[in-house]
Amino acid sequence: MTERNWPGFLAALAQPDQPEATLSALQTIFRREVGAKLFTVMTFNAATRLSRRVHSSHPVEYPVSGLKPTPAGVWSKTVLEDRRIFVANSIAAIAEVFPDHELIRALGCESVVNLPVVFSGAVIGAVNILDVAGFYTEDRVGKVALLAPFATTALFAAQLSTLGVAGSDRQ
Repeated sequence: MTERNWPGFLAALAQPDQPEATLSALQTIFRREVGAKLFTVMTFNAATRLSRRVHSSHPVEYPVSGLKPTPAGVWSKTVLEDRRIFVANSIAAIAEVFPDHELIRALGCESVVNLPVVFSGAVIGAVNILDVAGFYTEDRVGKVALLAPFATTALFAAQLSTLGVAGSDRQ
């Protein structure tokens, strides 16, 4: 599963339009290997507990945004503190943790998987995939876990781009 995705992903990393090229390639991989109607990527700063959406398959409803605080709760405990994948397979379960559950449902999504991206013992971001009710079976969640190296690399690309490091040697 992962081997066939590396050539295209590495080609995306080489593109000048970063981090969008890499994050779009990541979206393609997750949609192909697992499935996702809605796909977003967030960065997270553990010291400040601030997050930023850096990619969205639905930029009108979920735009790339500035910094926002991450509230305490079941989701943040699972993903940010315990560094475990969060799964909710019904709109009722989503409503317990996400105040935007009505918008999620309006987009035809009633299940979610949030993959924490971990570096040096801390969560640096999350990949968020959403689809129809009951979609994220144990098998699909296992596939999500196998895609973590792509997510980590994509988050590094997003952070390097934010710092202005990517392309700094070009004239």
